Amino acid sequence: MLASSLLANYCTGLHDDQAHRVDKYLHHLQLSDETLMDVSIRFRREMDKGLCRDTNSTAAVKMLPTFVRSTPDGTEQGEFLALDLGGSTFRVLLVKVMAGGKQKVEMENLIYAIPEHLMRGSGSELFDHIADCLANFLEKFGIKDKKLPLGFTFSFPCQQTKLDESVLVSWTKGFRLSGVEGQDVVSLLRKAIKKRGDFDVDIMAVINDTVGAMMTCGYDDHHCEIGLIVGTGTNACYMEQMRNLELLDGDEGRMCVNTEWGAFGDDGALEDLRTDIDREIDAGSLNPGKQLFEKMISGMYMGELVRLILVKMAKEQLLFQGKTTAELLTTGSFNTSYIYAIENDKEGLASAETVLRGLGLDPSVEDCVATQRVCQIVSTRAAHLCAATLVAVLRQIRDNKAAEKLRTTIGVDGSVYKNHPEFSRRLHKMVRRLVPDCDVRFLRSEVGSGKGAAMVTAVAYRLATQHAERQGILDTLRLSREQLLEVKKRMSEAMVRGLSKQTYEQATVKMLPTYVRSTPDGTEHGDFLALDLGGSSFRVLLVRVRSGKRHNVDMHHKIYSIPQETMQGTGEELFSHIVYCIGDFLEYMGMRGASLPLGFTFSFPCHQSKLDQGILLNWTKGFKASGCVGQDVVTLLKDAVRRKGEFDLNFVAVVNDTVGTMMTCGYEDPRCEVGLIVGTGTNVCYMEEMQNIEVLEGDDGRMCVNMEWGAFGDNGEVDDFFTQFDRIVDDCSNNPGKQRYEKMISGMYLGEIVRNVLIDFTAKGLLFRGKLSERLKTRGIFETKFLSQIESDRLAMRQVRSILQHLGLTGSTCDDSVLVKEVCSVVARRAAQLCGAGLAAVVDKIRQNRNLQQLSITVGVDGTLYKTHPHFSSIMQETLQDLAPQCKVTFHKSEDGSGKGAALITAVACRVKRGGQH
Repeated sequence: MLASSLLANYCTGLHDDQAHRVDKYLHHLQLSDETLMDVSIRFRREMDKGLCRDTNSTAAVKMLPTFVRSTPDGTEQGEFLALDLGGSTFRVLLVKVMAGGKQKVEMENLIYAIPEHLMRGSGSELFDHIADCLANFLEKFGIKDKKLPLGFTFSFPCQQTKLDESVLVSWTKGFRLSGVEGQDVVSLLRKAIKKRGDFDVDIMAVINDTVGAMMTCGYDDHHCEIGLIVGTGTNACYMEQMRNLELLDGDEGRMCVNTEWGAFGDDGALEDLRTDIDREIDAGSLNPGKQLFEKMISGMYMGELVRLILVKMAKEQLLFQGKTTAELLTTGSFNTSYIYAIENDKEGLASAETVLRGLGLDPSVEDCVATQRVCQIVSTRAAHLCAATLVAVLRQIRDNKAAEKLRTTIGVDGSVYKNHPEFSRRLHKMVRRLVPDCDVRFLRSEVGSGKGAAMVTAVAYRLATQHAERQGILDTLRLSREQLLEVKKRMSEAMVRGLSKQTYEQATVKMLPTYVRSTPDGTEHGDFLALDLGGSSFRVLLVRVRSGKRHNVDMHHKIYSIPQETMQGTGEELFSHIVYCIGDFLEYMGMRGASLPLGFTFSFPCHQSKLDQGILLNWTKGFKASGCVGQDVVTLLKDAVRRKGEFDLNFVAVVNDTVGTMMTCGYEDPRCEVGLIVGTGTNVCYMEEMQNIEVLEGDDGRMCVNMEWGAFGDNGEVDDFFTQFDRIVDDCSNNPGKQRYEKMISGMYLGEIVRNVLIDFTAKGLLFRGKLSERLKTRGIFETKFLSQIESDRLAMRQVRSILQHLGLTGSTCDDSVLVKEVCSVVARRAAQLCGAGLAAVVDKIRQNRNLQQLSITVGVDGTLYKTHPHFSSIMQETLQDLAPQCKVTFHKSEDGSGKGAALITAVACRVKRGGQH
């Protein structure tokens, strides 16, 4: 045995000489800074390929989304289990996270072995083994009866679709089990636990060790946004901007991306740098052609690289006097941990001698020196390659942030990084040399990725608890099929009550006769004026109807607004304003002296006893003008014309917008016998059999009935579907307790319902981090048009974000945007379903009136909500089809609004009158 002291004397000159010879022999394993910079640039290109939707499928570096969206914020607390599987042993941990003033984590853990035969057997055997060990752990700590949230660190390439769903892409690190690739590992673990049946856990998150390292260090250092592993295998993850992750929708905020960089080079990108030894190692591995970068770096292959070099040098008479032994020729006989010992400053050469003798060799001092140098070259190349790819990740983050200088932390774990005496120093040094403009801190993950899994779980648990609370609130706004059928049934009953002589006085749905007895037949002609009043703006129209060819209608119109103070002032002011606008229009059209037949669309509940008279029953839609309720609106308008004294008008018909819509669509589609409005307000009219309208004489033919269905529910018919939010909106409205169905459906109120849900969420800390903006407290600030904009948002939440900023919520996050969109969607869906359920009652009544098995009918529709909301019409039609399967209903959008309808009713009335005079 050579004594250490003797060795030391020998060494210095010999050392240099021998080292020089090895350097020359292995020159291709020593990479210059230029080469490393080039590797970094290549890797950055590979990252882009993996991130890009079009190239991801062929990319070697997969850049997998992990669905880890946020790092701990310090409010996490509770007990969590973690499983950590990624090598030949696995750990089970119990992690207690304390919130409050001091963030604190307490951990207990046990390590379990995975026998060799299980690493190569069937997947079900491995997962059964894991479930057995988990049961053993729970028993030891006396927590088998608790159902705790569990985080699962599974350190193999996986395709994640959700935080708790991860499909194994391929085994690495010497594992090769059947029946697992292509399967969701969480399901396999759940199955194994269920099979035992003596305990239960709530698996909330599956991550890989790299993400675990980042999250563990991220708990202690909020700058940490990269995780690095150099152990049995190697990999890195980092926080990427969502906008760069083309595989997923949404471009707000960040998500952790698992690069799976071990596969860098699998597409040939590193061929010029791979040596014969690298190729030999690959050929003899379990997965030839795969994980080529990892095979140049990680602990699983480092020892084998050294062994193959020693064998080659011996065969070329450069070592061991050209002798080899059976042990040296045995794959895997040179353990990576030998390298750690051989590269040790003081004991290195002695360790080299011990190791070589253990392989049956009789080494000289030169052999020991050469072996040490081979180890240094192999491990230095590994550290430098690792630095090159890490630099690409650092540059990506710096560019994402558009920062001059990046300050960031890298959480690192893995046996090579931790146990090799020089690896970490070489890695740090090379990173700083290649990116001098980044201030990088390396933080060792002391407790491994298990704590990281627990932290991901703690964050997921916090998010899940909040999610469950939010869904509980939103569930009050979701309607079941049974509830919708009940709405239909009650609407049918309300219609019968409104038509019956005995009950119509008390009925909420008034079923008002409109005196419109027929739809257009195409022979109408002439010039007609129309007025259209039903919201905060109104229109004056000139409509020229030509007979003969159908659909020949020319229109000219002008829109005028009605100031808020006029809507809520006196009736005299309101009607004088309308007459002033008519005068302006006649002037504009150069028709000052003309006296044309006029149709007046007046979209408020009216009682009619003839076509040209309408007694206002009550104001809706925010109008409150005094002295009008109980009066005939045609008379009020005539009085205003008389007061002005500048022109005369010939009033023929007063109709509401719903009837106007039915008539307009009826002009184009003779099957149109229902009119529907879903805009500021909502209402329906339809052709009812005269014999059913008991308040009128005569049983022949049909008449259009204006349902005024917005008031459905004013006698409590919708109370059991009315939520706390509906109550707030109703209480704060101009007409509390009235138009309750309309308040759950129409454009005037949906924004308010959404606003009140958002306020409730924020007050409970479930949104906007519990901070309410002053603007959001303002009634009416969340306009219904926002619902349409938010739900048509193809711009990945940018619309939502800008609307929230307009509402003073400047600090809102990506998660906030997603939630606001969900609230909008739930509120609009309910509105569309309620509307569909009401309509189902109407078309079924028409079908029953006519004793038909199947009814084919067209509904004419108008209103901003129906027309501009991206999903309202489809949800409403879906509901209608489901609740009235015997009716085939076509929807016809009224393009010219109800003004044209008023002119057509006037035209029909003039035609009928002319016919009567003949």
